[in-house]
Amino acid sequence: MAKSERAKAFEAKQKAEMRAEKLRKRNSTNPADWGRWRQMVETYKMTKEHDKALPWLMLGGFLVPFAILLVIGFLLDAPLIWGLVGLSAGLLGAMSVFAWRARKAVYTRYEGQAGSGEVALQMLPKKWVSDPVIAVTKHMDVVHRTLGPGGLILIGEGEAGRLKPLLTSEKRKHEQVAYGVEVKTIQMGKGAGQVPLDELAGHIKKMPKVLTPAKIGEVRQRLRALDAMRPKAPIPKGPISMKGARAAMRGR
Repeated sequence: MAKSERAKAFEAKQKAEMRAEKLRKRNSTNPADWGRWRQMVETYKMTKEHDKALPWLMLGGFLVPFAILLVIGFLLDAPLIWGLVGLSAGLLGAMSVFAWRARKAVYTRYEGQAGSGEVALQMLPKKWVSDPVIAVTKHMDVVHRTLGPGGLILIGEGEAGRLKPLLTSEKRKHEQVAYGVEVKTIQMGKGAGQVPLDELAGHIKKMPKVLTPAKIGEVRQRLRALDAMRPKAPIPKGPISMKGARAAMRGR
């Protein structure tokens, strides 16, 4: 009997802990605790704040393909089948518009903030391994790093004159551990020779593939050794909190 009571008490304790954890996640402001649906809802709310036309554009993205396919269905005397196809196409169209406008809103919201380059790095495919803010100055000039099929790339953001020596110094450090892998540099910005925030992810993805997955893993191990030798950079607050909305911004 005592054993049965202990089992019941243990079960009750587990249920109480599960309820407490669910309540914590429900009230959490950390995107890592959110489910996919809440991530989408929060991303929609944030996007709508900066894009008042979003609901109407999503409605148009739904109605246009739905209407076209429904008309085709009536012409072919199969409105039900084509209507269902149109419904699927309309939902896909609405979500595509949502992902497009969400990305644009995120770039608009964080452009010009220290550390904003992380937003673009989050848009890269999983083949890319990114380390935001590996170096930062007292003026909040920042260097990010990403490693993937296109190579080992350092991204600098801040005042162009101060960035040049910072990027040169970081490039030299990385070349010492890269062993034959070219270290490329990019300056974020809207000036000559710079890449704007909203074009950064696309610019990186278009780079010629020069590293295999095995080589990426090898270089990654060497970079860990480099990072272990330096003090941790103070991370600017801002885009870091956008990690939970990553899937929606990628259009997934």
